[in-house]
Amino acid sequence: MSGQLFYKAETKLMSVEIHIAYAGTLRCDATHGPSGMTLHTDAPVDNGGNGASFSPTDLVATALGSCVMTIMGLVAARHELDLTGTKVHVTKEMIASPVRRIGSLRTRVTLPATVDLDDSMRKRLEEAARKCPVHQSLHPDIDAPIDFVYP
Repeated sequence: MSGQLFYKAETKLMSVEIHIAYAGTLRCDATHGPSGMTLHTDAPVDNGGNGASFSPTDLVATALGSCVMTIMGLVAARHELDLTGTKVHVTKEMIASPVRRIGSLRTRVTLPATVDLDDSMRKRLEEAARKCPVHQSLHPDIDAPIDFVYP
């Protein structure tokens, strides 16, 4: 093996702090440490809340859809593609047994007619979407298909 160079990829751990304060009546205020932006959560009506904002499990669905689109956007930018107008729709379904949890997160990515992709680029974008960090972090018991709709 002389003459060969081996590179060890550095593992860079990134951490972000989120600060959450309970506001009462099943509501929370979450503050993003780096930016100071705040969002509010509320328990859903079927779980005793008012349903006045995203529930914590709604944020998981939101994270998945946003992550899918962000990763696709990164790939598109490297290939000088503009995915503006692409829509991501996530349907979250809860289950009650054996415990209340997310049962499925079905994601549909719809690209606009203005985006013309060959088969190779479609495959690249689809593979990237399925490898987004949120999708990769989901428990295997969660049904999480990602479908694509092209013009």
